[in-house]
Amino acid sequence: LPAGSAGQTLYYQGNPVWTGRLKAGGDRVAVIGVGLDSDGEQALHSTPDNDPATQVASFTVSRQPYPEQRLTLTQTQYVNPDPVQLERFAREAAEQKAAYRVHSPAGADARWPTFRWPLTGRLSSPFGLRRFFNDEPRAPHLGLDIAGATGTPAVAPADGRVALTGDYFFNGRTVIIDHGQGLYSMLCHFSKVLVKTGDAVKAGQPVGLVGATGRATGPHLHWTVSLNDMRVDPRWLLPGD
Repeated sequence: LPAGSAGQTLYYQGNPVWTGRLKAGGDRVAVIGVGLDSDGEQALHSTPDNDPATQVASFTVSRQPYPEQRLTLTQTQYVNPDPVQLERFAREAAEQKAAYRVHSPAGADARWPTFRWPLTGRLSSPFGLRRFFNDEPRAPHLGLDIAGATGTPAVAPADGRVALTGDYFFNGRTVIIDHGQGLYSMLCHFSKVLVKTGDAVKAGQPVGLVGATGRATGPHLHWTVSLNDMRVDPRWLLPGD
């Protein structure tokens, strides 16, 4: 980042971004999440209004193709919810989005957290799949699905604080962890949640037990990562991936 940006909050598409160092003594950088549909030149600004006069850096994104995934659900309410269920989903989605948009502060010498897998198991669904449920197109898969036996403990993938827990229509029993500066993990479909909102958690600490609550075809852990309110592939955060 430019030397003059030290101490500034920087913005991408109106949202504050993570700034700090990837390692001790390293350069100060911005780590930015971009959406699946992003393409072409992108800009980083010193104000949230995208004024060209406030641009501090630019970068280019190339949109990537993702394969299809077709799933069959016997519980058809998860394909075509009724009006009451849709109202519940809208309320719950707003609650989760509000959590993602909190940009918790960090010092000028903030370090990028070290991530680990929250569950050891087969990767049953990768990030970005264009999904069809009962042959009907739905939103893309904005996370990773890791297969596991019901009751297996899943752990915090990095240090943080529990921003939200709940039992949601699509996500089932869910834990959202704030890793700082708009970087969040969402872990869901738990059979049981082991933490509560406000708890500090360490990487490797159990936060829930694998289950199949919500829209799930079998027991597994779904892991979403949100960075500056954009969903990104969690594998990019893992050492060696």
